[in-house]
Amino acid sequence: MSPENTFDLIVIGSGPGGYVAAIRGAQLGLKTALIEKSKTLGGTCLNVGCIPSKALLHSTEMYHFAGHGAAENGIDLTNLSFSVEKMMAKKDKTVSQLCGGVQALMKANKVKVFAGSGQLEGEGKVRVSGEQDELLEAKHIIIATGSSVIELPFLKFDGETVVGSTEAIAFDKVPEKLAVVGAGAIGLELGSVWARLGSKVTVVEFLPAVAPNYDKDVSKMAERLFKKQGLEFYLGTKVTGVKKEKGKTFLTAEKGEDPIEIEADKILVAVGRKPFTEGLGLDKVGITPNQKGQIEVDAHFKTAVPGIYAIGDVIPGPMLAHKAEEEGVACVERIVGQAGHVNYDAIPNVIYTEPEIAGVGITETIAKDKGIAVKTGKFNFIANGRAIASDATDGFVKVIADKETDKLLGVQIIGKNASELIAAAVTHIEYGGSAEDLGRTVHAHPTLSEAMKEAALAVDKNAIHSV
Repeated sequence: MSPENTFDLIVIGSGPGGYVAAIRGAQLGLKTALIEKSKTLGGTCLNVGCIPSKALLHSTEMYHFAGHGAAENGIDLTNLSFSVEKMMAKKDKTVSQLCGGVQALMKANKVKVFAGSGQLEGEGKVRVSGEQDELLEAKHIIIATGSSVIELPFLKFDGETVVGSTEAIAFDKVPEKLAVVGAGAIGLELGSVWARLGSKVTVVEFLPAVAPNYDKDVSKMAERLFKKQGLEFYLGTKVTGVKKEKGKTFLTAEKGEDPIEIEADKILVAVGRKPFTEGLGLDKVGITPNQKGQIEVDAHFKTAVPGIYAIGDVIPGPMLAHKAEEEGVACVERIVGQAGHVNYDAIPNVIYTEPEIAGVGITETIAKDKGIAVKTGKFNFIANGRAIASDATDGFVKVIADKETDKLLGVQIIGKNASELIAAAVTHIEYGGSAEDLGRTVHAHPTLSEAMKEAALAVDKNAIHSV
C-alpha cells in the first residue's frame, strides 16, 4: 500500500457526523481521509435537509409576516408578491456557501477527500469507487453514512407526484393541493412552507396527535395553531395508497372503518428515515445490522469488528445532525485515548415551524410510563412582556422535574425562538441541575427566555408573573 493511500483514520460519509469526526481526527494528529460519493460535502443535512428547509422556512415566514402581521405593526406593504424561483435561488446559495465552507475546512485541516463510494474490504481496507478506483488502508475506520427517507410499499415515490423531502424543497411552483403523510418535524415544516405560499395543505398522521413525540398539551396547542394557519389534519388515520381518476390524483386513507380520499397535486411522504448502509460491504467484514437496519455499537462506538466504528443515523438513537456531530467528536477522542462522551439525556429536538417546538430530556408522559414521580411547571408566553411586544404570545414553556430531588428531567417549549431558548435547558440538564437552579438563574429583561425562568419557578408554585 502506497503512503498516499495509508491513513490513521478513514471516515466514510461527509454529513455532520462524518466531516466533524474527520476534523477532530486531524486536530488530534491523525492522518485522516474522508470519503464522499456525492458531488458536494455536507451530507443530507447541508444539501437536501436541515439547511435548505430552514432557508425556505425563513423566506416564507417573512412573506407570511408581510401579508398578515406587517399592517398591525404600522408597515404598509402594497402589491405584495413572491417568486418561488428567487426563494429557491436563495436556498441554493445558502447550501452552496455552507458546502463550500466544509470543503474549506477539509483543506485547512489537511483532511484528504476522496470522491466516490466507500466499501469495506476487511483488514483495515476501504475501496473507493468513483472516477478513480482506489484502495485505502487505515487502522481506524468510521462509518458515518447517514440515512435515507423511508418509502411506503403502497405509496412508492415517482419523483413527480409522490415525493420525499428532497423533491418537496425544490418544487418549481406552489402546488394547489398538497397532501402530507406524517405530522412529525419534516411534514409540519414543509407543510408550513407551502401553506404560507397558498397551497391547501392536508396532513395525515397515523398516530392521534400532531408532533407525537411531545407531551399532549404541546401537541394540542400545535394542532390548534397550525389549523389557524390553514393546515388541515386527519389524525389517527391510516394511509392506504394513491389512485388516479379522470386526470386527478387522490391520497387514499382510512379513519376507523371510514374511507377517505384527499385530492392532491403533490403527495409528500414524511414518515421518517432509515439507516443507509447500501453498498457499504458490511457482510464482507462480518457486521450484521439489527432488525431496524442499524449498526450496533458499544459505548466507545466500536462495532463487532475491531477497528471499525459507527456514528450518527446508522446507529441506534435519534436521527439528528447534532447528535451525529457529538458522536463523531466522542468517537475520535476515544480512539486516541481521551474521554469522549455523549450525554444522550441532553440532546435537544426541534421542529422549526412558527411557532417552533423544542424539547430536551424526557416528557411528562415518558416519566409516568417509567414510574418516575414528577412535578411540573408551566408559563404561558401571553404573560411575557417581550412576547407581547413582539406579537409572539402563542405557546408556553413546560418544565418537568423529579418530585423528590427537584432534578431537571425535561423541558418542552412551543413558542417563538424555541430552538434557541432550549439551549439553556440543555445546559442545566448537562450538569445535573435542578428546576430551582434554572429558576434562580438570572435572565435578562425583557426577553422570551424569562418564560423559562418562570416555568422553572412554577414547578414549586413560586412563579412571579402568573396568577
